[in-house]
Amino acid sequence: MSVAKKDYKIITTKSLIDMKANGEKISMLTAYDYTMAKIVDSAHVDVILVGDSASNVMAGHETTLPITLDQMIYHASSVVRAVNRALVVVDLPFGTYQSDPKTALHSAIRIMKESGAHALKLEGGKEIKEGIKKILGAGIPVMGHLGLTPQSIYKFGTYTVRAKEEQEAAQLIDDAKMLEKIGCFAIVLEKIPAKLAEQVAQSVSIPIIGIGAGGGVDGQVLVLHDMVGMTHEFSPRFLRRYMNLFEDMTQAIGKYVTDVKSKDFPNEKEQY
Repeated sequence: MSVAKKDYKIITTKSLIDMKANGEKISMLTAYDYTMAKIVDSAHVDVILVGDSASNVMAGHETTLPITLDQMIYHASSVVRAVNRALVVVDLPFGTYQSDPKTALHSAIRIMKESGAHALKLEGGKEIKEGIKKILGAGIPVMGHLGLTPQSIYKFGTYTVRAKEEQEAAQLIDDAKMLEKIGCFAIVLEKIPAKLAEQVAQSVSIPIIGIGAGGGVDGQVLVLHDMVGMTHEFSPRFLRRYMNLFEDMTQAIGKYVTDVKSKDFPNEKEQY
């Protein structure tokens, strides 16, 4: 028998856990600015991630490593001002939590106080356990992130699928259970085999949100600019493009240029 889905007026960390328990899939997209976040929230996306992918999408860097804490706070603040329903989760950027738990807590408090965000996301497992515990101890909700962790790209040397080997898969499962045990409210699994992701989702009671991790998890996340086709160079197997805004916007802007050059714009009705 199907269960009626609850109409959540505001999404909280508890809402996500309830969604998993009720078998309702969780939708999650990135946003980095007020205007786009307003649109995403209006479409009833459950979670908005202010990702450190802003380093790539908004600033043009090759990796997520260069983005700073101040820059993440700027993006997060812009998003929070636009949102009425979604849970806003913000990435702690590279270098702001790995060194020691006190640094991690200081970074976490700055984002929460200065942006108004609802939760944070950190990449890693047992190696950052103490930092996560420190943040959780301050009452700040934490979403974990396992599998392909872009902040460690120079360690891996490639963006290939992670945890294909038995030892790494076993470690990922252990890390997921550890993150649940210490109090994380959800975990993102990036670019791992679908069967492994499903196994993780079934082994923990907190939501597992996948990106390139198959359909057996509790929810999905994509980078907004990839999903609507504003970017076009990046085409991994897991990406479904719902629009082709790069082409549409290029044509529209080209038409504007033509109209300006030909003196067609503005016409008499478009002036005072």
